[in-house]
Amino acid sequence: MSRPLHRGVSAIRVPDHSINESWDSQSKDKTEKDDFDKRGVSDHTPLALRSPLRFFFSDKESNFVSDPFIVGTPRSRFKLMLLSLKFSLVFIVVLALVGSFYWTLTLSTSSRVRVYHGYRRLQEKLVSDLLDIGEFSLGAPKGKELESCSPELENFVPCFNVSDNLDLVDSDGNGFERKCEYEKKLNCLVLPPVNYKVPLRWPTGKDVIWVANVKITAQEVLSSGSLTKRMMMLDEEQISFRSASHMFDGVEDYSHQIAEMIGLRNESSFIQAGIRTILDIGCGYGSFGAHLFQSQLLTLCIANYEPSGSQVQLTLERGLPAMLASFTSKQLPYPSLSFDMLHCARCGIDWDQKDGILLIEADRLLRPGGYFVWTSPLTNARNKENQKRWKFVHDFTENLCWEMLSQQDETVVWKKASKKSCYTSRKPGSRALCGKGIDVESPYYRELQTCIGGTQSRRWVSIEKRGKWPSRANLNKNELAGYGLQSDEFAEDTDSWKLAVQNYWSLLSPLIFSDHPKRPGDEDPSPPYNMFRNVLDMNANFGGFNSALLQARKSVWVMNVVPISGLNYLPLIQDRGFVGVLHDWCEAFPTYPRTYDLVHAAGLLSLEFSQRRRCTTLDLFVEIDRLLRPEGWIIFRDTNLLIESARALTTQLKWDARVIDIESNSEEKLLICQKPFFKRHTI
Repeated sequence: MSRPLHRGVSAIRVPDHSINESWDSQSKDKTEKDDFDKRGVSDHTPLALRSPLRFFFSDKESNFVSDPFIVGTPRSRFKLMLLSLKFSLVFIVVLALVGSFYWTLTLSTSSRVRVYHGYRRLQEKLVSDLLDIGEFSLGAPKGKELESCSPELENFVPCFNVSDNLDLVDSDGNGFERKCEYEKKLNCLVLPPVNYKVPLRWPTGKDVIWVANVKITAQEVLSSGSLTKRMMMLDEEQISFRSASHMFDGVEDYSHQIAEMIGLRNESSFIQAGIRTILDIGCGYGSFGAHLFQSQLLTLCIANYEPSGSQVQLTLERGLPAMLASFTSKQLPYPSLSFDMLHCARCGIDWDQKDGILLIEADRLLRPGGYFVWTSPLTNARNKENQKRWKFVHDFTENLCWEMLSQQDETVVWKKASKKSCYTSRKPGSRALCGKGIDVESPYYRELQTCIGGTQSRRWVSIEKRGKWPSRANLNKNELAGYGLQSDEFAEDTDSWKLAVQNYWSLLSPLIFSDHPKRPGDEDPSPPYNMFRNVLDMNANFGGFNSALLQARKSVWVMNVVPISGLNYLPLIQDRGFVGVLHDWCEAFPTYPRTYDLVHAAGLLSLEFSQRRRCTTLDLFVEIDRLLRPEGWIIFRDTNLLIESARALTTQLKWDARVIDIESNSEEKLLICQKPFFKRHTI
């Protein structure tokens, strides 16, 4: 008798009729009975649904097609399991090969983006972990505002503070040298002087500044040298610099004289001679650089820290590049071969002292074919002692392979050798060249070297063979290769910063001019052309932000800072015709308070705080507040996590802050802050 199981499937047949006809009804009944007995229970589930893969496998040993419904035997189940495993293994292998090919293809076309994003995710994860364990300190408790510093700190410069350094003065007179190892961290906000006023807009501010904004007094102005008095005019509230006036021809005639001594028609020909960047040592009040600015020459003023009145402070107040630095016992924080001209007009440097080691440092900074201009009474000495000192300088510069081009009155002009062959033809016993093991590209306040450096550098290219400004800002393929960069990478950076500057201006313009629709000097010229003048880029990378600002015709100068914790692209920045400096942001920047109109920091938080640091975010932000002028602006560009953490800190510094999304899917955000103008009240 047929069983229900047989009735349920009797209508389905395997196509091979010859094989089916060889089966008799007894063998069917026996097989079904044995199978039923082994299972021990009735199963009324449709068998065709329980094993959908059975149709695709055959019984190779019996040479018969297996009945698709006979799955109860152990042998059948084992074969089915084995074949399923084989099929799955083949599927996994194929899938892995396809995935590997796709991954390789994708990596080859967008490796930089993926690696960059992966790196940023790792950084963000690390910072998140540091936040959890308390290593990424936000300083004071959340919501607690910092107190204001006492009035005597309104011109405070950490690392140069007079009261801390008085007991450190040595026999060489290095008491005012930078000494950050003795620095005490500020935990208060430096407020401006009582009568402080927002500086006049550029270019008006170049020639007129407010007396109350600087440390110099009327008595100090009147007691200064005759040249200075010709350059300045003082009234109750303002100091007017008259260097641009034809009535007072000191600077104009002096610049013209230097050009003629070099063999040029006038100072406007400096660019064609390969001169773009000038280091002005002991710059006075910056009038030399102010005059040359109209010829597209970029002059960086450096001078010692001064306890009363400051060359650097007045120069910065005029909107001209300047920073505290001195030729004493340490190398300056610039790479070798950085400047096209070094200028020293009665700068107070005794170049004949310390066995000529200061001249060796000047040689390190000067590019091949560059010029050293020295104006000093010593060059036209009458007494024997000064004549002896002058002879030492004259002979030593010859040993450095400097050629003296001309001497007029007290001014002497030398030209540094353009070819290295000069150094091999010097007299026996001359100063030795530095070996390859001495790093001349990253001198962060190291002791002065006694050997002549820079000759081993790949950047040994004379100023005549370098591109002329402004084409010099765009380095060619071979120049970029020296820094390990590709042309497309450099072009991508340039394009991204062009777009970023456009976005910054579109964001800042309505914010600035809605609060201040009119200020003194707005008529020359109209905003937003003169929104800012002094700009600090705290993590300059290739100098792309600087380049984009100039291409957008913004009348600014940028101090490009390369943190010592990152890759050193400062030589590249200097070669582009910009100015910059190496710096450790756990130390105070070498300048006076209220120096910059705009502070820009792209990726700085990721760079500085994705590693264990000896300073906190609060230390960094307090320093930014010291550097920034009242009503100045800060732009942070970084990962979402770090921007949100930074925003929480801005309330402690009383900054007005806004977080802005760059793009909908971007991993970065902007934090735009403004420093308020808190006036100090008289007691």
